[in-house]
Amino acid sequence: MEYQNLYINMARSQETVGKKEKEKKKAKQRQDKQERKEERKQNSGKGKSLEDMMAYIDENGNISSTPPDPSRKKEINVEDIQLGPGRQLPEEPAELIRRGVVKFFNESKGYGFIIDQQTQDSVFVHINQLTEPIKEKDKVTFEVERGQKGPSAVNVKKEVKG
Repeated sequence: MEYQNLYINMARSQETVGKKEKEKKKAKQRQDKQERKEERKQNSGKGKSLEDMMAYIDENGNISSTPPDPSRKKEINVEDIQLGPGRQLPEEPAELIRRGVVKFFNESKGYGFIIDQQTQDSVFVHINQLTEPIKEKDKVTFEVERGQKGPSAVNVKKEVKG
C-alpha cells in the first residue's frame, strides 16, 4: 500500500510540474501576443493626416509625395487623345507590293521567311500563300498583311527575270 501511495504522489508531482510548465508557456505566448499588438498599434497608419497619405502624379506620370508645380501644367485637347489603335491611311497600291529574298523555306512543314528588301524585316510566309513553288534565295514579290503573330506575306510570286 505504501508503494502505491508513493507512486501516486510521484505521478501527481509530475502532473503539477507539467501543468506549471504549460501554464508558463501559455503566459509567455499571451505576453508575446500583447507585445506584437502594441507594436502594430505604434506602427499603424491611424492618426496620420490627410496630407501625409496623399500621393501625386508629376508631369512625367510618376508618383510623387510633393504636389505638382502649376507652372508646368500642360493643356491637352480632348480630341487629341486616342483610344485604341490609330487610324491608318490607305497605302498606295504600288507600296503594297514588296520585293524580297527567301531566307528560309521548309516544304515539308509548309512555311518559311522572306527578307523584305525595303525594311530588312523577316516576314513569315505560309505555303497556302504561294502562287508557285519557291526555294531559298529566290527573289520574290509579295504583299504584307498583319497576321496573329506579326507580318505575314500573301500573294507570293517569283520575280520575273527580264
